[in-house]
Amino acid sequence: MNWYFKVLKNYGVFIGRASRKEFWFFFLINSVISMLLIFVDYGLGTIDEGAQLGWISGFYVLATALPTFAVGVRRLHDSGRSGWWLAIGLVPVVGNLVLLVLFLLESNPGENQFGHYPESEPTSMLKL
Repeated sequence: MNWYFKVLKNYGVFIGRASRKEFWFFFLINSVISMLLIFVDYGLGTIDEGAQLGWISGFYVLATALPTFAVGVRRLHDSGRSGWWLAIGLVPVVGNLVLLVLFLLESNPGENQFGHYPESEPTSMLKL
């Protein structure tokens, strides 16, 4: 849960780097909270059938949009890429697959143009 709160505290920080662990733990916790809030919306009847989005889950998605964007940029920085690579996600299907691969890539050890290596990265993670 600390990784989730760390990203929320750095909600507007687009400089520096985010380790895979920080990014993926935030993604996991954020996804679980989103799914739970969708169930709450269905239970309370606050789902808009046309948009398939509820008031509570919609507010949560809106509130976490900036931190999600920021941690994505920092994750790309960690592998030595510009945050502008997030724009490739606008290309249907292929763009999201490319982003998935980029988010899974191993960190650049040491310092790169975006800052110091986030040393909390475990060595047992997937290496591509």
